[in-house]
Amino acid sequence: MTDLPPGAPTPWAAPPVGTVTVYRGATLFDGTGAPLRPDTTIVTDGSRLHAVIGDGDPLPPHAADAPRVDLDGRFVVPGLIDTHQHLATPPDRPAAEAVLRRLVYSGVTAVRDMADDLRHIGDLARATLVGEIPGPEIRYAALMAGPSFFDDPRTHEVSRGAVPGAVPWMQAVTPDTDLPVAVALARGTHAAAIKVYADLDAATVAAVTAEAHRQGIAVWAHATVFPAAPGEVVAAGVDSVSHVTLLAYEGATEPLTRYKTKPPIGYDRFAAGDAPELTALFAEMRRRGTVLDATASMWTTGELRGDTTESAERAAGNTELAAAVTAQAHRAGVDVCTGTDFETAPGDPFPALYGELAFLADRCGMPAADVLRSATLVGARAAGTEAHMGSVEPGKLADFAVLDENPLQDIRNLRTLRFTVRRGRRFERAEFEKDPR
Repeated sequence: MTDLPPGAPTPWAAPPVGTVTVYRGATLFDGTGAPLRPDTTIVTDGSRLHAVIGDGDPLPPHAADAPRVDLDGRFVVPGLIDTHQHLATPPDRPAAEAVLRRLVYSGVTAVRDMADDLRHIGDLARATLVGEIPGPEIRYAALMAGPSFFDDPRTHEVSRGAVPGAVPWMQAVTPDTDLPVAVALARGTHAAAIKVYADLDAATVAAVTAEAHRQGIAVWAHATVFPAAPGEVVAAGVDSVSHVTLLAYEGATEPLTRYKTKPPIGYDRFAAGDAPELTALFAEMRRRGTVLDATASMWTTGELRGDTTESAERAAGNTELAAAVTAQAHRAGVDVCTGTDFETAPGDPFPALYGELAFLADRCGMPAADVLRSATLVGARAAGTEAHMGSVEPGKLADFAVLDENPLQDIRNLRTLRFTVRRGRRFERAEFEKDPR
Protein backbone atom coordinates (compact mmCIF):
# COMPACT_ATOMS: atom_id res chain seq x y z
CA MET A 1 0.00 0.00 0.00
CA THR A 2 2.92 2.34 -0.57
CA ASP A 3 2.80 5.21 -3.05
CA LEU A 4 3.40 4.03 -6.58
CA PRO A 5 6.81 4.79 -8.12
CA PRO A 6 6.97 7.30 -10.96
CA GLY A 7 6.40 5.93 -14.42
CA ALA A 8 4.53 6.52 -17.64
CA PRO A 9 1.32 8.42 -16.87
CA THR A 10 -1.94 6.52 -17.26
CA PRO A 11 -5.41 8.04 -17.52
CA TRP A 12 -6.66 7.14 -14.04
CA ALA A 13 -3.38 7.05 -12.12
CA ALA A 14 -2.93 8.47 -8.65
CA PRO A 15 -1.22 11.87 -8.64
CA PRO A 16 2.46 11.86 -7.63
CA VAL A 17 3.70 12.91 -4.20
CA GLY A 18 3.84 16.70 -4.07
CA THR A 19 0.52 17.12 -5.88
CA VAL A 20 -1.45 18.81 -3.10
CA THR A 21 -5.18 19.57 -3.08
CA VAL A 22 -7.15 21.35 -0.35
CA TYR A 23 -10.82 20.43 0.13
CA ARG A 24 -12.52 23.14 2.21
CA GLY A 25 -15.90 23.24 3.91
CA ALA A 26 -16.57 19.51 4.35
CA THR A 27 -19.08 18.04 6.77
CA LEU A 28 -17.06 14.95 7.60
CA PHE A 29 -18.10 11.47 8.69
CA ASP A 30 -14.56 10.21 9.23
CA GLY A 31 -15.40 6.56 9.98
CA THR A 32 -13.65 6.49 13.35
CA GLY A 33 -16.85 6.63 15.37
CA ALA A 34 -16.60 10.38 15.93
CA PRO A 35 -19.70 12.54 15.27
CA LEU A 36 -20.08 14.54 12.09
CA ARG A 37 -17.47 17.27 11.83
CA PRO A 38 -18.69 20.42 10.08
CA ASP A 39 -16.34 23.08 8.68
CA THR A 40 -13.54 20.61 7.98
CA THR A 41 -10.58 20.89 5.62
CA ILE A 42 -9.00 17.82 4.04
CA VAL A 43 -5.53 18.12 2.53
CA THR A 44 -4.34 15.42 0.14
CA ASP A 45 -0.77 14.95 -1.05
CA GLY A 46 -0.40 12.52 -3.90
CA SER A 47 -2.33 9.38 -3.02
CA ARG A 48 -2.40 10.08 0.74
CA LEU A 49 -4.32 12.15 3.25
CA HIS A 50 -1.91 14.71 4.65
CA ALA A 51 -4.12 16.63 7.10
CA VAL A 52 -7.70 16.73 8.39
CA ILE A 53 -8.21 20.04 10.22
CA GLY A 54 -10.79 22.72 10.90
CA ASP A 55 -11.51 25.31 8.24
CA GLY A 56 -10.19 27.97 10.62
CA ASP A 57 -6.91 26.19 11.29
CA PRO A 58 -3.73 27.18 9.43
CA LEU A 59 -2.91 25.08 6.41
CA PRO A 60 0.30 23.07 6.27
CA PRO A 61 2.99 25.30 4.71
CA HIS A 62 3.27 23.27 1.51
CA ALA A 63 -0.51 23.56 0.99
CA ALA A 64 -0.71 27.35 1.21
CA ASP A 65 -0.79 27.86 -2.56
CA ALA A 66 -2.34 24.51 -3.50
CA PRO A 67 -5.53 24.21 -5.57
CA ARG A 68 -8.66 24.44 -3.44
CA VAL A 69 -12.03 22.73 -3.83
CA ASP A 70 -14.88 24.41 -1.94
CA LEU A 71 -17.31 21.73 -0.79
CA ASP A 72 -19.87 24.23 0.60
CA GLY A 73 -20.82 22.01 3.53
CA ARG A 74 -21.22 18.84 1.46
CA PHE A 75 -20.87 15.51 3.20
CA VAL A 76 -17.67 13.48 3.01
CA VAL A 77 -17.51 9.79 3.89
CA PRO A 78 -14.63 7.31 3.59
CA GLY A 79 -14.51 5.32 0.37
CA LEU A 80 -17.00 2.46 0.42
CA ILE A 81 -15.87 -1.18 0.36
CA ASP A 82 -17.76 -4.11 -1.18
CA THR A 83 -16.44 -7.15 0.66
CA HIS A 84 -17.91 -9.83 -1.59
CA GLN A 85 -17.45 -9.53 -5.34
CA HIS A 86 -16.90 -12.08 -8.11
CA LEU A 87 -15.41 -10.37 -11.15
CA ALA A 88 -14.30 -13.37 -13.19
CA THR A 89 -16.73 -16.28 -12.96
CA PRO A 90 -16.49 -16.75 -15.85
CA PRO A 91 -13.81 -14.31 -17.03
CA ASP A 92 -15.26 -11.51 -19.17
CA ARG A 93 -12.90 -8.55 -19.38
CA PRO A 94 -15.33 -5.95 -20.81
CA ALA A 95 -18.03 -6.88 -18.25
CA ALA A 96 -15.56 -6.74 -15.37
CA GLU A 97 -14.19 -3.38 -16.46
CA ALA A 98 -17.74 -1.98 -16.69
CA VAL A 99 -18.50 -3.15 -13.13
CA LEU A 100 -15.26 -1.69 -11.80
CA ARG A 101 -15.88 1.63 -13.55
CA ARG A 102 -19.39 1.93 -12.10
CA LEU A 103 -18.11 1.04 -8.64
CA VAL A 104 -15.46 3.74 -8.45
CA TYR A 105 -17.79 6.38 -9.91
CA SER A 106 -20.26 5.37 -7.16
CA GLY A 107 -17.90 5.98 -4.24
CA VAL A 108 -16.54 2.43 -3.94
CA THR A 109 -12.77 2.54 -3.55
CA ALA A 110 -12.01 -1.11 -2.64
CA VAL A 111 -13.46 -4.58 -3.13
CA ARG A 112 -12.73 -8.10 -1.96
CA ASP A 113 -12.87 -10.59 -4.81
CA MET A 114 -13.89 -13.86 -3.19
CA ALA A 115 -12.28 -16.43 -5.52
CA ASP A 116 -12.30 -16.35 -9.30
CA ASP A 117 -9.90 -17.00 -12.14
CA LEU A 118 -6.95 -15.19 -10.58
CA ARG A 119 -5.11 -15.04 -13.88
CA HIS A 120 -7.80 -12.56 -14.85
CA ILE A 121 -8.28 -10.91 -11.44
CA GLY A 122 -4.57 -10.32 -10.92
CA ASP A 123 -4.39 -8.32 -14.13
CA LEU A 124 -7.51 -6.32 -13.26
CA ALA A 125 -6.04 -5.55 -9.85
CA ARG A 126 -2.82 -4.33 -11.43
CA ALA A 127 -4.69 -2.26 -14.00
CA THR A 128 -6.81 -0.42 -11.41
CA LEU A 129 -3.80 0.07 -9.16
CA VAL A 130 -1.63 1.74 -11.79
CA GLY A 131 -4.53 3.62 -13.37
CA GLU A 132 -4.84 1.88 -16.72
CA ILE A 133 -8.57 1.44 -16.08
CA PRO A 134 -10.88 3.18 -13.60
CA GLY A 135 -11.83 1.06 -10.63
CA PRO A 136 -11.42 0.37 -6.94
CA GLU A 137 -8.54 -1.42 -5.25
CA ILE A 138 -8.97 -5.20 -5.57
CA ARG A 139 -8.00 -7.59 -2.78
CA TYR A 140 -8.56 -11.20 -3.73
CA ALA A 141 -8.54 -14.74 -2.37
CA ALA A 142 -7.30 -18.12 -3.59
CA LEU A 143 -9.79 -20.90 -2.87
CA MET A 144 -9.36 -24.18 -1.01
CA ALA A 145 -12.03 -26.87 -0.70
CA GLY A 146 -12.47 -30.60 -0.46
CA PRO A 147 -12.02 -32.65 -3.66
CA SER A 148 -15.74 -33.40 -3.90
CA PHE A 149 -16.48 -29.73 -4.50
CA PHE A 150 -14.62 -29.57 -7.80
CA ASP A 151 -17.38 -31.08 -9.90
CA ASP A 152 -19.03 -27.65 -9.56
CA PRO A 153 -19.18 -26.12 -13.08
CA ARG A 154 -17.98 -22.77 -11.74
CA THR A 155 -14.63 -24.32 -10.86
CA HIS A 156 -14.22 -25.35 -14.49
CA GLU A 157 -15.10 -21.82 -15.68
CA VAL A 158 -12.28 -20.32 -13.63
CA SER A 159 -9.67 -23.00 -14.40
CA ARG A 160 -9.99 -23.27 -18.17
CA GLY A 161 -6.90 -24.82 -19.70
CA ALA A 162 -6.04 -26.54 -16.43
CA VAL A 163 -7.51 -29.00 -13.93
CA PRO A 164 -9.92 -27.59 -11.31
CA GLY A 165 -8.54 -28.25 -7.86
CA ALA A 166 -4.98 -28.52 -9.17
CA VAL A 167 -4.18 -24.85 -9.80
CA PRO A 168 -2.70 -22.41 -7.26
CA TRP A 169 -5.83 -20.25 -7.13
CA MET A 170 -8.23 -23.17 -6.66
CA GLN A 171 -6.83 -26.13 -4.74
CA ALA A 172 -8.38 -29.39 -3.59
CA VAL A 173 -7.26 -30.21 -0.05
CA THR A 174 -6.93 -33.82 1.14
CA PRO A 175 -5.29 -35.44 4.17
CA ASP A 176 -2.18 -35.84 2.00
CA THR A 177 -1.96 -32.16 1.03
CA ASP A 178 1.30 -30.47 1.99
CA LEU A 179 -0.31 -27.37 3.50
CA PRO A 180 2.84 -25.22 3.68
CA VAL A 181 3.35 -25.77 -0.05
CA ALA A 182 -0.37 -25.28 -0.84
CA VAL A 183 -0.51 -21.98 1.02
CA ALA A 184 2.76 -20.85 -0.57
CA LEU A 185 1.31 -21.62 -4.02
CA ALA A 186 -1.77 -19.55 -3.17
CA ARG A 187 0.43 -16.69 -1.95
CA GLY A 188 2.28 -16.85 -5.24
CA THR A 189 -0.86 -15.60 -7.01
CA HIS A 190 -0.51 -12.41 -4.91
CA ALA A 191 -3.71 -13.37 -3.09
CA ALA A 192 -4.43 -11.51 0.14
CA ALA A 193 -6.24 -14.49 1.66
CA ILE A 194 -7.24 -18.11 1.43
CA LYS A 195 -10.97 -18.61 0.93
CA VAL A 196 -12.12 -21.80 2.66
CA TYR A 197 -15.19 -22.83 0.74
CA ALA A 198 -16.67 -26.30 1.17
CA ASP A 199 -16.37 -29.99 1.98
CA LEU A 200 -13.69 -29.73 4.68
CA ASP A 201 -13.93 -30.91 8.26
CA ALA A 202 -13.16 -28.80 11.31
CA ALA A 203 -9.64 -30.12 11.80
CA THR A 204 -8.71 -29.32 8.21
CA VAL A 205 -10.21 -25.82 8.38
CA ALA A 206 -8.15 -25.21 11.52
CA ALA A 207 -4.98 -26.57 9.91
CA VAL A 208 -5.40 -24.43 6.77
CA THR A 209 -6.09 -21.36 8.90
CA ALA A 210 -3.06 -21.92 11.12
CA GLU A 211 -0.75 -22.36 8.13
CA ALA A 212 -2.14 -19.35 6.29
CA HIS A 213 -1.67 -17.16 9.36
CA ARG A 214 1.84 -18.54 9.84
CA GLN A 215 2.64 -17.43 6.30
CA GLY A 216 1.08 -14.04 6.89
CA ILE A 217 -2.16 -14.09 4.94
CA ALA A 218 -5.78 -14.01 6.05
CA VAL A 219 -8.50 -16.67 5.87
CA TRP A 220 -11.96 -15.79 4.58
CA ALA A 221 -14.37 -18.70 5.02
CA HIS A 222 -17.92 -19.66 4.30
CA ALA A 223 -19.87 -19.51 7.57
CA THR A 224 -20.52 -23.24 7.24
CA VAL A 225 -17.96 -25.30 5.36
CA PHE A 226 -19.76 -28.69 5.55
CA PRO A 227 -19.12 -30.72 7.53
CA ALA A 228 -17.42 -27.98 9.58
CA ALA A 229 -20.20 -26.08 11.37
CA PRO A 230 -20.20 -22.32 12.07
CA GLY A 231 -18.89 -22.66 15.61
CA GLU A 232 -16.05 -24.87 14.37
CA VAL A 233 -15.19 -22.44 11.58
CA VAL A 234 -15.02 -19.54 14.03
CA ALA A 235 -13.02 -21.62 16.53
CA ALA A 236 -10.51 -22.35 13.75
CA GLY A 237 -9.56 -18.68 13.89
CA VAL A 238 -10.69 -17.52 10.45
CA ASP A 239 -10.71 -13.75 9.94
CA SER A 240 -14.18 -13.44 8.43
CA VAL A 241 -17.17 -15.63 7.60
CA SER A 242 -19.45 -15.13 4.61
CA HIS A 243 -23.19 -15.57 4.06
CA VAL A 244 -25.29 -14.97 7.14
CA THR A 245 -27.89 -17.58 6.17
CA LEU A 246 -25.24 -20.29 6.57
CA LEU A 247 -25.09 -19.46 10.29
CA ALA A 248 -28.45 -21.21 10.59
CA TYR A 249 -26.58 -24.51 10.54
CA GLU A 250 -25.18 -23.86 14.02
CA GLY A 251 -26.80 -26.52 16.20
CA ALA A 252 -28.24 -28.32 13.16
CA THR A 253 -30.33 -31.34 14.05
CA GLU A 254 -29.29 -33.24 10.91
CA PRO A 255 -25.74 -34.17 9.88
CA LEU A 256 -23.77 -31.66 7.84
CA THR A 257 -22.15 -33.70 5.10
CA ARG A 258 -21.50 -31.88 1.82
CA TYR A 259 -22.01 -28.35 0.54
CA LYS A 260 -24.38 -29.62 -2.15
CA THR A 261 -26.51 -31.70 0.22
CA LYS A 262 -27.42 -29.15 2.86
CA PRO A 263 -30.19 -30.17 5.26
CA PRO A 264 -33.32 -27.99 5.28
CA ILE A 265 -33.37 -24.90 7.50
CA GLY A 266 -36.06 -24.46 10.15
CA TYR A 267 -36.73 -20.78 9.46
CA ASP A 268 -39.12 -20.40 12.40
CA ARG A 269 -36.29 -20.98 14.87
CA PHE A 270 -34.67 -17.70 13.83
CA ALA A 271 -37.65 -15.49 13.01
CA ALA A 272 -37.70 -13.66 16.36
CA GLY A 273 -34.05 -12.65 16.02
CA ASP A 274 -33.03 -14.12 19.37
CA ALA A 275 -32.03 -17.68 18.48
CA PRO A 276 -30.26 -19.10 21.54
CA GLU A 277 -28.01 -21.35 19.47
CA LEU A 278 -26.47 -18.22 17.96
CA THR A 279 -25.92 -16.35 21.22
CA ALA A 280 -22.73 -18.18 22.16
CA LEU A 281 -21.51 -18.11 18.55
CA PHE A 282 -21.88 -14.34 18.33
CA ALA A 283 -20.19 -13.85 21.68
CA GLU A 284 -17.23 -15.88 20.42
CA MET A 285 -17.12 -13.95 17.13
CA ARG A 286 -17.09 -10.69 19.04
CA ARG A 287 -14.34 -11.96 21.35
CA ARG A 288 -12.17 -13.05 18.44
CA GLY A 289 -12.96 -10.10 16.18
CA THR A 290 -14.39 -12.37 13.48
CA VAL A 291 -16.10 -10.21 10.87
CA LEU A 292 -19.47 -11.24 9.41
CA ASP A 293 -19.66 -10.74 5.64
CA ALA A 294 -23.44 -11.02 5.71
CA THR A 295 -24.36 -10.64 2.01
CA ALA A 296 -27.79 -10.10 3.52
CA SER A 297 -29.62 -8.80 0.45
CA MET A 298 -28.48 -11.40 -2.08
CA TRP A 299 -31.68 -13.47 -1.81
CA THR A 300 -33.72 -10.51 -3.07
CA THR A 301 -32.22 -10.87 -6.55
CA GLY A 302 -34.23 -12.18 -9.46
CA GLU A 303 -31.59 -14.82 -10.17
CA LEU A 304 -32.02 -16.42 -6.75
CA ARG A 305 -35.81 -15.93 -6.67
CA GLY A 306 -35.93 -17.97 -9.84
CA ASP A 307 -39.07 -18.68 -11.83
CA THR A 308 -40.74 -21.40 -9.80
CA THR A 309 -42.94 -21.27 -6.71
CA GLU A 310 -40.43 -23.40 -4.83
CA SER A 311 -37.45 -21.16 -5.63
CA ALA A 312 -39.42 -18.00 -4.82
CA GLU A 313 -40.47 -19.41 -1.44
CA ARG A 314 -36.89 -20.43 -0.69
CA ALA A 315 -35.62 -16.96 -1.56
CA ALA A 316 -38.28 -15.30 0.58
CA GLY A 317 -37.44 -17.54 3.52
CA ASN A 318 -33.73 -16.85 3.19
CA THR A 319 -34.36 -13.12 2.90
CA GLU A 320 -36.26 -13.12 6.20
CA LEU A 321 -33.60 -15.35 7.76
CA ALA A 322 -30.82 -13.00 6.60
CA ALA A 323 -32.59 -9.99 8.08
CA ALA A 324 -33.27 -11.62 11.43
CA VAL A 325 -29.85 -13.19 11.94
CA THR A 326 -27.90 -10.12 10.73
CA ALA A 327 -29.91 -7.98 13.15
CA GLN A 328 -29.15 -10.39 15.99
CA ALA A 329 -25.45 -10.40 15.13
CA HIS A 330 -25.34 -6.60 15.07
CA ARG A 331 -27.13 -6.32 18.42
CA ALA A 332 -24.62 -8.81 19.84
CA GLY A 333 -21.75 -6.52 18.84
CA VAL A 334 -20.44 -8.57 15.90
CA ASP A 335 -18.73 -6.47 13.25
CA VAL A 336 -20.73 -6.72 10.02
CA CYS A 337 -19.13 -5.75 6.71
CA THR A 338 -20.94 -5.06 3.46
CA GLY A 339 -20.60 -7.69 0.78
CA THR A 340 -22.99 -8.31 -2.09
CA ASP A 341 -22.09 -11.48 -4.06
CA PHE A 342 -24.05 -10.11 -7.02
CA GLU A 343 -24.27 -7.03 -9.21
CA THR A 344 -27.11 -4.97 -10.55
CA ALA A 345 -27.87 -5.03 -14.28
CA PRO A 346 -25.40 -3.23 -16.56
CA GLY A 347 -27.87 -0.41 -17.21
CA ASP A 348 -28.44 0.34 -13.53
CA PRO A 349 -26.73 3.61 -12.57
CA PHE A 350 -25.64 2.32 -9.15
CA PRO A 351 -24.02 -0.90 -7.89
CA ALA A 352 -25.52 -3.65 -5.76
CA LEU A 353 -23.67 -2.33 -2.72
CA TYR A 354 -26.21 0.49 -2.39
CA GLY A 355 -28.98 -2.11 -2.06
CA GLU A 356 -27.02 -4.02 0.58
CA LEU A 357 -26.61 -0.86 2.66
CA ALA A 358 -30.32 -0.07 2.37
CA PHE A 359 -31.19 -3.65 3.39
CA LEU A 360 -29.01 -3.38 6.50
CA ALA A 361 -30.75 -0.14 7.46
CA ASP A 362 -34.33 -1.04 6.53
CA ARG A 363 -34.55 -4.76 7.21
CA CYS A 364 -31.88 -5.29 9.86
CA GLY A 365 -32.51 -2.14 11.89
CA MET A 366 -28.93 -0.91 11.77
CA PRO A 367 -28.54 2.87 12.29
CA ALA A 368 -27.15 4.66 9.24
CA ALA A 369 -23.93 5.50 11.10
CA ASP A 370 -23.38 1.81 11.81
CA VAL A 371 -24.14 0.91 8.20
CA LEU A 372 -21.55 3.43 7.00
CA ARG A 373 -19.02 2.09 9.49
CA SER A 374 -19.72 -1.42 8.14
CA ALA A 375 -19.15 -0.18 4.60
CA THR A 376 -15.89 1.58 5.44
CA LEU A 377 -13.81 0.78 8.52
CA VAL A 378 -15.20 -2.73 9.07
CA GLY A 379 -14.81 -3.45 5.37
CA ALA A 380 -11.19 -2.38 5.54
CA ARG A 381 -10.68 -4.66 8.52
CA ALA A 382 -12.24 -7.56 6.61
CA ALA A 383 -9.94 -6.87 3.65
CA GLY A 384 -6.86 -6.63 5.88
CA THR A 385 -6.29 -2.99 4.92
CA GLU A 386 -7.43 -1.08 8.01
CA ALA A 387 -4.02 0.59 8.33
CA HIS A 388 -4.48 2.22 4.93
CA MET A 389 -8.20 2.74 4.32
CA GLY A 390 -11.64 2.74 5.91
CA SER A 391 -11.46 6.16 7.59
CA VAL A 392 -10.50 9.72 6.71
CA GLU A 393 -7.36 10.17 8.81
CA PRO A 394 -3.90 11.59 8.05
CA GLY A 395 -1.53 9.02 6.60
CA LYS A 396 -4.23 6.82 5.10
CA LEU A 397 -5.02 6.61 1.41
CA ALA A 398 -6.93 9.59 0.04
CA ASP A 399 -10.10 7.55 -0.53
CA PHE A 400 -13.40 9.33 0.10
CA ALA A 401 -16.75 10.25 -1.44
CA VAL A 402 -18.46 13.66 -1.53
CA LEU A 403 -22.27 13.79 -1.26
CA ASP A 404 -24.84 16.56 -1.57
CA GLU A 405 -27.12 15.13 1.17
CA ASN A 406 -26.53 13.68 4.63
CA PRO A 407 -26.25 9.86 4.53
CA LEU A 408 -26.85 9.67 8.28
CA GLN A 409 -30.39 10.92 7.73
CA ASP A 410 -31.03 8.41 4.94
CA ILE A 411 -28.49 5.91 3.65
CA ARG A 412 -30.02 6.37 0.18
CA ASN A 413 -28.44 9.81 0.12
CA LEU A 414 -25.36 8.03 -1.19
CA ARG A 415 -27.10 8.49 -4.53
CA THR A 416 -26.41 12.23 -4.26
CA LEU A 417 -22.73 11.54 -4.90
CA ARG A 418 -20.80 14.40 -6.52
CA PHE A 419 -17.41 12.74 -6.88
CA THR A 420 -15.14 10.02 -5.56
CA VAL A 421 -11.52 10.55 -4.56
CA ARG A 422 -9.53 7.35 -4.95
CA ARG A 423 -5.82 7.54 -4.11
CA GLY A 424 -6.06 11.30 -4.52
CA ARG A 425 -7.53 11.18 -8.03
CA ARG A 426 -11.06 12.58 -8.54
CA PHE A 427 -13.77 10.64 -10.39
CA GLU A 428 -16.62 13.04 -11.13
CA ARG A 429 -20.04 11.41 -11.08
CA ALA A 430 -21.13 13.69 -13.91
CA GLU A 431 -18.48 12.09 -16.13
CA PHE A 432 -20.01 8.68 -15.56
CA GLU A 433 -23.56 9.89 -16.15
CA LYS A 434 -22.51 11.58 -19.38
CA ASP A 435 -20.79 8.42 -20.65
CA PRO A 436 -22.03 5.39 -18.66
CA ARG A 437 -20.72 2.91 -21.27
